[in-house]
Order: sequence, then structure tokens, then C-alpha cells
Amino acid sequence: MPPSTVLPRTSTTAPPAWRPLPRLQGLCIAVLVAAQCLMPTAARAQLLPGLGDGGEMTAAAERRLGDQIARELYRDPDYIDDPVLVDYVQSIWQPLMAAARVRGELTPELDERFAWAVLLGRDRSINAFALPGGYLGVHLGLIATTDSRDELATVLGHELSHVTQRHIARLMAKQSRNMPLLLAAMVLGMIAAGKSRNGDAGQAVLMGSQALAMQNQLDFSRDMEREADRVGFGVMTQAGFAPQGAASMFEKLQYASRLNDNGSYPYLRSHPLNSERISDMQARFQFRGEGAAPEDASAGSALPGAVRPSAARSAMAPALRMDHAMVAARARVLSRPGPDVLRQWTEAASGTDFARRSAAQQAGLLYAAALGASELRDVRGARAFADRLSAHAASDPAAALLARLLSAELFLAAGAAPQAAALLDAGASTAGRTRAELMLAAQAAVAVRQPTAWVAPLRDWVAVHPRDAGAWRALSSLYGAQGDTLRAVRADAEANVAVLDYAAARDRFKAAQELAMRGTGGVVDHYEASIVDTRARAVEALLRVQQEEPPLR
Repeated sequence: MPPSTVLPRTSTTAPPAWRPLPRLQGLCIAVLVAAQCLMPTAARAQLLPGLGDGGEMTAAAERRLGDQIARELYRDPDYIDDPVLVDYVQSIWQPLMAAARVRGELTPELDERFAWAVLLGRDRSINAFALPGGYLGVHLGLIATTDSRDELATVLGHELSHVTQRHIARLMAKQSRNMPLLLAAMVLGMIAAGKSRNGDAGQAVLMGSQALAMQNQLDFSRDMEREADRVGFGVMTQAGFAPQGAASMFEKLQYASRLNDNGSYPYLRSHPLNSERISDMQARFQFRGEGAAPEDASAGSALPGAVRPSAARSAMAPALRMDHAMVAARARVLSRPGPDVLRQWTEAASGTDFARRSAAQQAGLLYAAALGASELRDVRGARAFADRLSAHAASDPAAALLARLLSAELFLAAGAAPQAAALLDAGASTAGRTRAELMLAAQAAVAVRQPTAWVAPLRDWVAVHPRDAGAWRALSSLYGAQGDTLRAVRADAEANVAVLDYAAARDRFKAAQELAMRGTGGVVDHYEASIVDTRARAVEALLRVQQEEPPLR
């Protein structure tokens, strides 16, 4: 907020209404108002220590603040729980978490207290961000831009390190310690304005002091970026990801910052790239003595609009794998680029240049074309591209699974649930199925009215992952298809708990309690009723705490 909007100028032409105020009283009121305006929101919410003790935010307070922010993100229309993308990101995130534990970066206290949840957003910008309490946000634009798991692991490892190193708490604590300096600068500014009878002089003092405080804050955050680079590099290499990914990702981000400086890439704004950080990352890679990248490393993504150097990519870049090209293609389509772009991909998959592309690029183009054609309501075209993709990816197990899941998804979108159910055959072993398989299989099973085979696998899944709202909702739909209304309502309540909507969860648990008292056919399921009562009391307690929290705004 500009200083002139916080305090009136002190001048001889001040409105009469301001003149009767005694100087000391006016000064005290101005300082108090300025303190409220300048104080960080979290500090106003009493989640930070007082200005005098200088302590950092506790892990419990940081988690509460993170829950407040995450609750808003879960409600955002751009939030997306796409099972295929979630599975892929988790296949990178979990090894990073394990490596952070081994290295001692992730302490047992933070491991237990923080959420460690990754939330995806449809935004096409290249962005990822760490939030208080172990939440991480990832835009689909970031996934679409990367050319390897290693590049994506670089960014996720960097953001994970921001959390494990308590950068958010440290930054907010520093802001609270700077508050007395900002207030003192404001007082000096008002005194200068009063003596000089020139409001501009006071504003100059105030703005100069604020600029100094902001520069100190920026220097502090840059030190945090360097620390996150260093720790994140150690974590991602400890987890088994190639260090070339860090070097090529930094090269790509540097190119993006030169390509466009109009604010289109928020990650570059919040993570300023300078020559020192880029040289440091390249030196770390070279110090390890890694060899050149595989032959396909310079291929890059086949999809238009990618952010990368116009010439061949750096020799340090990891190879483009078929499964990653397909996941990146999915991220591009689900970020809603518009019908014109979707048509470009369908045309590229049918054009004469298709044969000259690498196998991984062809897989990415076929995937984008199939999913894009489905978005354009071209059922026949989507089916043709999906069949070509299945044949093309048959020799790569990871890519073949993605192709099979896409085929099932397209069958469901076209209203052909039996074909989708056949692709996700419950007659085969349900053990070891991915989350994406379970979610699609549940959808197909409900559509063909054969839910029973998938209840137990999903029930086992939520037992291990109780904060998986999507899995709870899928289980609720299976129970509903079985006619088990009580369990369906309870699962729906647990889904609301998972997205921190305790008010909605309380209402659903109350409905479940009423169903439990009535019973089914006059028979009361006492075991299920006991679970519902226990969870209802726990959620009621969580809701009371949530309602006592000050609002974010």
C-alpha cells in the first residue's frame, strides 16, 4: 500500500477536520493504523510470536496456516485431482521424501506434523510453490514443460527443501522482527514532514526506509533460494534422479526468463535466476563427472509451445522417455489450451512430419491427439489415435499402462462402459493396482452395475491413504451402487474431511448417524454405527478449532 494512502499528508492545507487532533494523539493513532496495514496477514491472525520475542513460527502453527490456505485451494475451480497425473507426480515425490529422511533433512517432527500433500492446478504457467505446513502446489504448465522425470524432480526437490529447511517460518519471523524498524521509519517520516511542512519529504524518508527493509528481505529470500538449490540437488540425486535434470531444468528456466519477461512465468519471478545459481548447479553436475546424455536427449517434446532453446537442447539434458512424453501431453491437454491448439495436435499426429520424430515424441503426439480429439467430441478420431498409441507403446510397460488407461478413459467418455471395464478387468489380480487404475475401474464398475469386486481394493487403499478425497468419493460411489447407503454416506463424509471441509463432513456424519439408528431392514449394524459416532465426535472437535481460527483475509 503506498504511504500516501495510509496516512494523510501533514501540510498547512490540511482539511479542518484533521487540525483539532493533538500531535501526540494523532501520531499514536497513525502508528497503530500503519502497524495493522504493514503487519503480515499471518501475524495479524496471531499465528506468529509477538514482535518482542523473535522466535520462529512453531511447526503446529505453520501447519494450521497451511491448512487454512489449502482449504481455499481445494475449493478453487482450477484445482484438479487427475489420477494419472497424481500417480506420476507421486512416483517422483515419494522417493524425494524418502531421500530427505535418509539425509536428515526431513526431521521426524516435521514428517509427523506436516501434511506433505501435492495439489495440482490447471494453470498453464510454469510454476510450483511451497506452502506452510508441507503443502506443495504444482501447475500443469510445469509438468508440460519438463522433458524428463529428472527435470520435474529438480523443481519438486527444490520446493520440498523450502519446507524442510523451514524457510516459510524463517521468512515470516524475519518480517515480524523488521516491523519495529518500519514503524520507526514511519514516525521519522511524519516528524520530517511536520518540520519541513512538506509532505514529500516525509514520504521520501518513509519510502527509503521501506525500500531498505524490502531489499534486506529480498536478500534473505535469495539466500533461501541458494540453500534450496543446494539441499534440493542433494535430495534429488540421493533419490536416484539424474543430476543432468537439474542442469537442463535451470537452462530451460533461464531461456524462459529471456524469452518472456511479462510475468507469464511466476516461478521465475518468485525464484529469481541469476548467473551464480545457474553456474553453481552446472558445477555440481560437472563435479560428479557424469557422462553425456543418451542419444535421444536432444529430441525434446513433440508438442508445440514448449519452453526450450530454439537450437538443440543442451547435451546435459536427460533422454525423453515415452511415458514422460505422454504425461506431459496429458498435462497440456488438461490445462485447457483451446480448440485451435487441440486441432494442431490431431493434425500433427496425422501429418508427414510424424514419421521423422523419435519414438517418445510420437507417443506424446498420439496421446495428445487422442485426448484432444475426445475433448473436441470426435469419438471416432480419439479411438483411432488411442489404438495407434496402444500399438506404439506395447513394448514399454510404463507407456503401455498409460495407453491402456487412456483407452479406458475414452471408452467411459464415449458411454462405452463395458469396453472400459474389460480393459480394467477385475478378474485379474487387483493387488498392486495404481490409484489411477482403481479410480477408473470404480467408475466403470458403477456404470456397468458390478461394483463388488472393486470395493475391497479401494477400501484397502483409503486405509493406507486416509487423506485421499478422490479415493473416498470413488468408494462412496461403489457403496452406493451396492445399495449400502450408510457406508456410502460415511465415505462421502471422509472425503470432506480429506479436503478440510469439516462443516460438510459434520453434516454427512450426522446423516450417517440417523441412517445407523434406523438400520437396514430393522437390523442395526452396531460396528458401523460405532465407527460413525467416533468419527463424528472427532470431526466436531476439528470443526470447533477451525471456527476459532482468524480468517486469512
